[in-house]
Amino acid sequence: MSNIENTQDNSKLDKWVKWVRFAVLSVIYLLIFVIWMRSWWMLLGLVLIFDLCITKRTQRLFWNKHRERKRRSKQYRVVSEWVESIVFAVVVVTLIRTLIFAMYVIPTPSMEKSLLVGDYLLVSKIVYGPALPNTPISFPLVHNTMPFSQHRRSYTEWPLWPYKRLKGVGRVQRGDVVVFNFPAGDTVILERPDHSYYDVLRDYRGWDPREAREHLHSKYTVIYRPVDRRENYVKRCVGVPGDVVSIVDSELFVNGEPLDAFPEIQYNYIIRTVGAPISDHRFDELGISQADLQRSRFRSSALMRDNDAGPGSMVYVLPLTRTNVERIERMPNVAFVERERATAAHNIFPHDTLYRWTPDNFGPLWVPRKGETIELNDLTLPLYRDIISRYERNILEERTDGVYINGLRSDNYTFRMDYFFMLGDNRHNSLDSRFWGFVPEDHVVGKSAFIWYSVDKEKGFPRGVRWNRIMRRVR
Repeated sequence: MSNIENTQDNSKLDKWVKWVRFAVLSVIYLLIFVIWMRSWWMLLGLVLIFDLCITKRTQRLFWNKHRERKRRSKQYRVVSEWVESIVFAVVVVTLIRTLIFAMYVIPTPSMEKSLLVGDYLLVSKIVYGPALPNTPISFPLVHNTMPFSQHRRSYTEWPLWPYKRLKGVGRVQRGDVVVFNFPAGDTVILERPDHSYYDVLRDYRGWDPREAREHLHSKYTVIYRPVDRRENYVKRCVGVPGDVVSIVDSELFVNGEPLDAFPEIQYNYIIRTVGAPISDHRFDELGISQADLQRSRFRSSALMRDNDAGPGSMVYVLPLTRTNVERIERMPNVAFVERERATAAHNIFPHDTLYRWTPDNFGPLWVPRKGETIELNDLTLPLYRDIISRYERNILEERTDGVYINGLRSDNYTFRMDYFFMLGDNRHNSLDSRFWGFVPEDHVVGKSAFIWYSVDKEKGFPRGVRWNRIMRRVR
């Protein structure tokens, strides 16, 4: 009698455990995939959880046969275990990369000395909230091209999901170092990946716009990339929605007030020595890379003529922080140190003759905020044309009798997203918002949290490992 009672008690306990497991998994699933992701169709997943915990029909139809085959066949068992491990790892890593954090390596010196070439970043997606992928079906763990290929796409544009960002713990703040998808990277010339499509198109000045585009498309392979498949950039946010940003003689102002200088910001400086040149050892102590020295020497002959340098003199043009400027000024063989002035360039935003801005004298420029309305006229259209047509996907036409949006004559426009203004800390060697404009909120990937590894590729491994930068917080 006791055995029967024990069996009944065990059966009741098993049922109770099943329902507890189902309840716990269901709550976790609902919190993450339904409430946090705001996707009500994901409620269908509760059916799978119910079957997994209670009915176990899938287990009887498939998994029991699978286990029996693994028991009988050693070869099948080895292969299936490898496949299961790989699939599990890919699923877990993909979910982590999509919802929690991503890795990013610094490829260019545009953020030096805050971030160095060879720094490996951990980028938090929780801070601003992760943006769900526009292209959910793709080859796992790669960005926009297949492994060992420069042109073959790693994703399909069906289905193409609209922009949705999950709730984060905060918002983009002024001064944050932000990783984002390159806004001007929506259209790419495969044969010229280092050049923006729109910069190349602007080289056809004097052409009819339609003819210029047709000629460019006939000459090169031109493709379109969804937002989440555009190249990743990292810059410092200096203008949040509603701010007015301006640069006067290289100094940054936000809302009319000077923005506190970040300690690692650097500008190009002209340095002239008298007698002995600056040794490579001293440059290494200052953290100046060989790439910067080579660029400096390439330009030195013209600068020597400009500055009337005498025999034995050497002229350098180097990116320096304020601290490095002070250290160089104290060197006995240095005659003078002067900040270089960036000249006007045709590729400065907004690429219109009404605005003769330069990298060192820029703005004032208002950063759009969601829900704000602007008047459309000859002064505002050059500044916000790309937002209206490219980022918020309207059909914008400028006719003789006015501006038409989606076929309707419009005197004003209300923004549907927030926008940000980004600058590189290496101010004279950075392609940033001064050149291509605003960063839409749907392009924001995450906040740079800390450097988990860093290596100077000019020195190699292990001598080039920057031990003092590992696990260093990004500021």
